Amino acid sequence: MPPDAMPTPSLSARVLDGDRHALARLLTRLENNDTVGQQALDRLFPHTGKAHLVGITGPPGGGKSTLVNEMIREYRQRDARVAVIAIDPSSPLTGGATLGDRIRMQEWHDDPGVFIRSMASRRFGGGLAQNTLALAQAFDAAGYDPVIIETVGTGQDEVAVASLAMTTLLIQVPGTGDSIQALKAGSLEIGDVLVVTKGDRPEAAELARDLRNLRQIALAAGSDHSGWEAPVVRTSALRGEGIESLIDAIDQHRGWLVDAGAWDERMRTIISTEVSARVQAALFRRMERSAHDSGDMAALLDAVARRQLTPQRAADRILSRLT
Repeated sequence: MPPDAMPTPSLSARVLDGDRHALARLLTRLENNDTVGQQALDRLFPHTGKAHLVGITGPPGGGKSTLVNEMIREYRQRDARVAVIAIDPSSPLTGGATLGDRIRMQEWHDDPGVFIRSMASRRFGGGLAQNTLALAQAFDAAGYDPVIIETVGTGQDEVAVASLAMTTLLIQVPGTGDSIQALKAGSLEIGDVLVVTKGDRPEAAELARDLRNLRQIALAAGSDHSGWEAPVVRTSALRGEGIESLIDAIDQHRGWLVDAGAWDERMRTIISTEVSARVQAALFRRMERSAHDSGDMAALLDAVARRQLTPQRAADRILSRLT
């Protein structure tokens, strides 16, 4: 067969061969639920399951992106290939991400061991984009480990990332009173590692102490039966302090998951989350098509607006047509 007649390697094969351009194209296709992307992921999926998925959540303005930048630096010093999925707020006009990738890529765009991808949240719950896990699987197959998932940062109820990560970092910021609120909101329990950012501030030591005390109260109350006691790590990305200790804590949690037999349990939680999310998305699309085809959606919404029908009953009527 002449050279110009040789078959072109498939998208999945090029990703496995380390082709970054192919990986970028695959990520776009997966984010858009493209058929070619899904077929490529079908071939790549047997090569996944090795990467450590690290979720990062916390309040807006908590310094998550700056912290991630310093985490990348430390991981690269340890010769790890790092991927970052940064969930950005959606543009209210286009639904696109707000230029987060262009800002974050400036320092690392020439480093072949770093791949940073921004995704628009597109109003997906919990600050997480719908196809986050599909992108994480693509990075996993391409040999990136860890894969860091950074959430939008929409408040203290942002706990969904815990169902997508093997290790969750809960960011807290000194001077905001978040330690008490975190316990009230129940978000403290999702943190496998509790991180005090902006550790150069005078209030940082007090916040770290409060978090340790709150963690002990939670353990004493029996609200955590995992056997893992989340460490509190104080960091200052500005000064580059505490980052090495943070990566050590993440690695220690990974080791504990494996030794305690909890790795497979967390993996099943992640898988369950993705399957459930995809079922819900498929049902929503079917619902929209059914309501549109029947011409009944507008009538149902009008009935709800006139207080003649509750939203629950309107939903029941739509769902009844899908069964």
